[in-house]
Amino acid sequence: MISETTIAPCFSTFRSRAEAVSAEVHRFLTQADALAFILQFLRSEDVHDAPNFRAVWADCPFLEGIDKGALCVSVPGLVFDVTREGCAEAKIGISQMDWGKADTGTLVQDATQVEKRLVSTLPLIHIALIATGKILPDLPSVLTAIDPRQAGYISFITGPSRTADIERVLTIGVHGPERLIIVAVDEMRGEG
Repeated sequence: MISETTIAPCFSTFRSRAEAVSAEVHRFLTQADALAFILQFLRSEDVHDAPNFRAVWADCPFLEGIDKGALCVSVPGLVFDVTREGCAEAKIGISQMDWGKADTGTLVQDATQVEKRLVSTLPLIHIALIATGKILPDLPSVLTAIDPRQAGYISFITGPSRTADIERVLTIGVHGPERLIIVAVDEMRGEG
């Protein structure tokens, strides 16, 4: 287990850098607290069972031991069947990240499974889960953690999608989500 003295400096830097590029960062002690926040967020964003109002959640370690059926009843419109069409019509996508890079506020994910890429790029809002203990100081630390024999497709996500045209007009959400909600969890099962 990583000590608080190791987590706190990395998280503080990560949060300030992520917020500087318009990400919204929330930290929770337990998975139960994080799940309660996510469910409340989905309700506040009017997630319901209609096109452009659904939330799609990619399978991940965070979901282990959680009754997905009960979650779907709690928030109609929350689905766990990830398809290209479903994600294109979803308002919110939820996925779990593998690492964070504190010096730039960047999320890093082994996105070899296409479902992870779909939920993090097609919906308007991306909720990214990360174990606080997996936030590392810099790129060399992250590259040391990645096993190239296991990771076939690595994604780096820094803030919501943004682009600027030739006239330098900044536009958010053109090539991906317009909002990035980062949920850091101190005590995440099987992590840290």
